Amino acid sequence: MTNHARLRAIAPPLVVGVGGLALWELVLTVLNPKAFVLPRPSVIAGKVVEQWSTIITATTNTGFIAVTGLIAGALLGIMVAILVSRFQIVSEAVTPLAVAVNAIPIIALAPIFNFWFGLRSPRSNQGIVVLLVFFPVFVNSVRGLTEVHRGQLDLMESFAASTWETLKEVRIPNALPYLFTSLKIASSLAVIAAIVAEYFGGDQAALGQLIVQQAALSRYSSAWAGVLAGTLMGMALYLVVVGLERWFMPWRVTEIERSGS
Repeated sequence: MTNHARLRAIAPPLVVGVGGLALWELVLTVLNPKAFVLPRPSVIAGKVVEQWSTIITATTNTGFIAVTGLIAGALLGIMVAILVSRFQIVSEAVTPLAVAVNAIPIIALAPIFNFWFGLRSPRSNQGIVVLLVFFPVFVNSVRGLTEVHRGQLDLMESFAASTWETLKEVRIPNALPYLFTSLKIASSLAVIAAIVAEYFGGDQAALGQLIVQQAALSRYSSAWAGVLAGTLMGMALYLVVVGLERWFMPWRVTEIERSGS
């Protein structure tokens, strides 16, 4: 990608983001509402600097939950998707169950997981993240593994390829775009799940607890600083997934860039 193409890709979201923050700052400065409810971006940034060590510690603890849960949930989703795409009986048994579990809200699962694994155990919050990540990865991976062009499968059969060879050479490469699309969604879900789960238990030095405690004390600028840290974490995970997509599928990235030029 040329420097001009990179700039053209980065410029629109950068302009919108900076413009949105500037508008937020301007509107609050002019209207001057109760600052403790919705502080200005400059005040939030000041709180981040002021409480830097606390926010970094909380972000690190929440990041560990989000990343480990994301990896475990993605691996579980991929493995189950492979089984579902291979065996019809597994599909009939697992797919309805996956849909049912995905429909359960976090606020219902979190207290149950805390009871199972312990209020302060990281496994409780990791379990919540795993469940939320699993479904989008599972659904998209199944689609990518099954929606393969019939001609490709016929070609592999003509070579007397085994099921494993067909999976490795045809189905998995076909599923990669679907997988990375789901991982982009799951990266944000992992952060949301980790923070919401922390409202109910887990490490006290984490973003969820930081936001809850500061909001309860009406320190809304500090609570927004925690929200900002969570937002930046989600963006960072998303960019990591984009980087992995470029690494695993450089040909697809090139095609997208050419179509957009």
